[in-house]
Amino acid sequence: MTSPAALLEDVSYRYPGPGGFGLRVPMLRVDRGECVACVGASGCGKTTLINLMAGVLVPDSGRVSLGGLVLSELSESRRRAERIRRIGMVFQEFELLDYLSAFNNIVLPYRLSGALGPVSCVRDRALELAETLGVSHVLRRRPGRLSQGERQRVAVCRALVTGPELIIADEPTGNLDPGNADGVIDLLIESVRGSGAAMLVVTHNHKLLDRFDRVIHLDDLSGAGS
Repeated sequence: MTSPAALLEDVSYRYPGPGGFGLRVPMLRVDRGECVACVGASGCGKTTLINLMAGVLVPDSGRVSLGGLVLSELSESRRRAERIRRIGMVFQEFELLDYLSAFNNIVLPYRLSGALGPVSCVRDRALELAETLGVSHVLRRRPGRLSQGERQRVAVCRALVTGPELIIADEPTGNLDPGNADGVIDLLIESVRGSGAAMLVVTHNHKLLDRFDRVIHLDDLSGAGS
């Protein structure tokens, strides 16, 4: 049996300080080729969950694995390297670098990780994604000259450009009109289906949920806030 793309086992995390928010996840498995949506009330810990899955946060107890590699046992620098190489992340606040053009933001993972190596098709892949998502005309502009929706779509291009094993997206359609939202979800799902990757998407857009293989309700899954 192949290892899942991502696996959380008996994970517990609490932010420091008196009364700090806590999250418990007894078990969460995302298999290769699977597209999973995560929903829940505001403040229930959805962003904490994806930060744990990506190795941005380290659990107080339990294990977080990525394709069989126990991410939670690695050093911070190793977790970062694995995240850049193997995970495509779409952040709620985009996390684009203001001093780089849209194009250079898209190909940034290749500048950050020597493990990805120089790949001759990176430029073509970036241009193809930009064309598909309708941002090919803004590639020379810096993020400050882009609309919210354009920034969102550039961030999605960056997440997909490496052909990641796991895609983690926090409200990837939150700043998009319905037409562009459908296009982004279609592209994310198509990427998963075509590559055998996996995806976990946090969303409040319940109109999109029937597009996913599975929907998890974090309120039911975890002991959030306890």
